[in-house]
Amino acid sequence: MKLSDSFDAKRLRTRQPRHWGVRLAAGLSAVLATFGILLAMAGIAGLLGNYDALAELNANRPLGIVLAVSGLLMLYLGVRFWRRSRLRLRRHRELNLSPHLMKKHD
Repeated sequence: MKLSDSFDAKRLRTRQPRHWGVRLAAGLSAVLATFGILLAMAGIAGLLGNYDALAELNANRPLGIVLAVSGLLMLYLGVRFWRRSRLRLRRHRELNLSPHLMKKHD
């Protein structure tokens, strides 16, 4: 079969939708995880030592505990959201098969 000059292979594939929302969510969750690391480091530094820059934090020990715990929580949530958004970005490349058509593993 002879191909003509007007044949365009790009027309055969459907164009994938852009995933800007998922990319934006991944970026914001990475920023949230980074902020969580910084907050946890500040809380732990306030609990460990007498640093002049953290004078208010050194005087208030419960505040240091709250900052460390909230920083670790923000780190956990940021990593969790980032992983979920990365899975959504890669999901469109998979085959769309029904679960009952998959091979059963014992």
